[in-house]
Amino acid sequence: MRYLHSARAAFAVLSITTLSSSAFASAADYEFQPVKADVKNGGGSQLAVRLVHKPTGKPVEGALLIRTRLDMSPDSMDEMTAKHTATPTAEPGVYAFTADFTMAGGWALKLQAKVPGEADTVEGTVVFKAQ
Repeated sequence: MRYLHSARAAFAVLSITTLSSSAFASAADYEFQPVKADVKNGGGSQLAVRLVHKPTGKPVEGALLIRTRLDMSPDSMDEMTAKHTATPTAEPGVYAFTADFTMAGGWALKLQAKVPGEADTVEGTVVFKAQ
């Protein structure tokens, strides 16, 4: 009888743990990655990021980018920003931009996005090297 009680308790703990891991999915389960880290310095440069669901490795389509900022914070020049605009792309989970880099060096694209089915805002920073 004691064995049966222990087995039930173990099953209950296992069930709760399994349900908890899927119930507590969060914005931390997503990551922005550079499609290509090296970009052309100057006006009209193309850059792109891929949004990935880390547990599955699959690209995330349909995210709504609510805020983006492109600055030189990797080179300790946070106040140096670059104009950029979103451009269409046909590749699933890829979000592309055209940027006007004013200086060669490290640039950080900081993003905030709403992902379908995710309550929290997904945030990330992708570093590019303008050459």
